[in-house]
Amino acid sequence: MKPNLGLYIHIPFCKSKCAYCDFYSLARSEPAMDAYAAALETSLRTAAPKAAGYVVDTVYFGGGTPSFFGASRLAALLEMISDCFDVLPDAEITTEANPESARNVDALRVLRRAGFNRVSLGMQSADDEELRAVGRIHTAADTAAAVSAARKAGFDNLSLDLIYGLPGQTRERWRANLAAAVALAPEHLSCYGLKVEPGTPLYNRRDSISLPDDDAQADMYLDTVEFLAGQGFAQYEISNFALRGHESRHNLKYWTLGEYLGFGPGAHSDFGGRRFAVARDLDSFLRGNVTYSEDAPIMQRERAAERIMLGLRLARGLPITELAGAESVLRACAAHGLAEQSGGNWRLTPRGFLISNAVIVRVQDAMEL
Repeated sequence: MKPNLGLYIHIPFCKSKCAYCDFYSLARSEPAMDAYAAALETSLRTAAPKAAGYVVDTVYFGGGTPSFFGASRLAALLEMISDCFDVLPDAEITTEANPESARNVDALRVLRRAGFNRVSLGMQSADDEELRAVGRIHTAADTAAAVSAARKAGFDNLSLDLIYGLPGQTRERWRANLAAAVALAPEHLSCYGLKVEPGTPLYNRRDSISLPDDDAQADMYLDTVEFLAGQGFAQYEISNFALRGHESRHNLKYWTLGEYLGFGPGAHSDFGGRRFAVARDLDSFLRGNVTYSEDAPIMQRERAAERIMLGLRLARGLPITELAGAESVLRACAAHGLAEQSGGNWRLTPRGFLISNAVIVRVQDAMEL
């Protein structure tokens, strides 16, 4: 039986750049879109023979804003992928979208007919003031319209992204955002704490804005876990929640060390025992000069440490037998309500997730990784 493979296609175009974003994305670059689609097609066709021994079970178009790239370009790329790769009939095929560019039912129907079966919508907040504070160009009404359009187009697997810890956000306003998101009846929710990354506009004005502190963000996170559990959304990873059977299969591939190939500047791959990343350089990519900012074999020790790190990010955790070397650390964590044993696994509790990086480092050190 052939092993599974995920494909990630990076679309670096945005109508505007959000104040907090440090992903590789470019505003006001629409004239390059057709050339980029052609360059992606070349890159995909070149890589396809290397994947001949695999079946593709997930395809993910991320960005940037894939919906801004246009439904016809996305559909054509997916058709080409289906021609060149062995894509399973039940593959999960996702596109990210922003509300302001995903309200057209006809465009979404083009995607649905092409084979896309999942939409990840960048809602971020249900509060227009909060959206403006971080440079989002959509409104809460746009989000509702995009959800309605996606349903009319036939999508029955919808994810919403939310950010907590936005400028001026209170615990009460965050709870209202959660309630508004659930009221839109998605199958999946991703809830991330705001990170003010160096080099972003938000970072440059961090001293002039009011941001919730770490304790406030922690309260928002714990509220998220509790509220969503009460609404039927099971937490399956630190920041991700889903109705039964609607976990993101593509993202689970990252967290369980499945193989994937990434295409486009800024895209990462884990394939054939190597990790590599395409340089964040659109002009070079358009010239057909695909260079790599990272390309190295994955050493066994590195992989073992990565398995611990990623496995403890999952709500199910890791088998007790795989963490025997760190039992004393985990028992100490359990005594403080940070970890627990469940179903033959050690797993972190929601409070443990709040300091997961520190816990994971202690576990790795105990296991000499």
